[in-house]
Amino acid sequence: MTKEFEGKTAVVTGGGSGIGRAVALGLGARGANVIVNDLKHEVAQVVVDEIVAAGGAATAIAGDVGKPDDVKAAVDLAVSTYGALHLAFNNAGIGGPQGLAEDIDIEGYLKLMDVNLHSVFYGMHFQAPAIVAAGGGAIVNTSSILGVVGDANALPYVTAKHGVSGMTKAAALGYASKGVRINSVHPGYIDTALLAGIPAEIYDTLVAKHPAGRLGTSEEVAELVLFLLSDKASFITGSQHLVDGGYTAQ
Repeated sequence: MTKEFEGKTAVVTGGGSGIGRAVALGLGARGANVIVNDLKHEVAQVVVDEIVAAGGAATAIAGDVGKPDDVKAAVDLAVSTYGALHLAFNNAGIGGPQGLAEDIDIEGYLKLMDVNLHSVFYGMHFQAPAIVAAGGGAIVNTSSILGVVGDANALPYVTAKHGVSGMTKAAALGYASKGVRINSVHPGYIDTALLAGIPAEIYDTLVAKHPAGRLGTSEEVAELVLFLLSDKASFITGSQHLVDGGYTAQ
């Protein structure tokens, strides 16, 4: 495997599991120093241990991405530990309340917005200046298929993920001349541990929504993210990239 991220430092939020874990491992394997952020330090540390065991460099940090000070701490750790920040993957997210607007708990709605939308702003607020100072780099934000289309039962999630799409484009325009590329990825339903306990009929319903006939894997999404973070994507910024098995083509 090529060390295309040699000498680069990256922050990955939600890095303890799923897509975040796959991206963190991929960055570590390809030479990056990785700050693995997760809500629980011990979860992040497991991924750090995997990266280090494979010969890479990584550091764990616990933090709630819905809190600006916690987001800043991850950036500060990257700079103090490895000298600079070049790459960021703003990926942490939660499911949150579902139903009609009248049925949705307002506190639950606000919590989802903190984690799924405001955290992306906090991330870019602290990450982008550090990346500019390092001479440029890239940021990828995790949106969703529901940042492109709607779902009547997922109003808060749809709202947040559409917000990530627009925020990404606006930020990309603002930082294009400063050497920072910013893009969003839009996964379909991904076969992670979060789906392990759902009834078989619900799982089958999710599969049926994808013309590819299956759910995606974290590694498939990670390959797209790693490409967008790399210099191979040097002319790509301000765009949204679907990895959804045909879900939104219908």
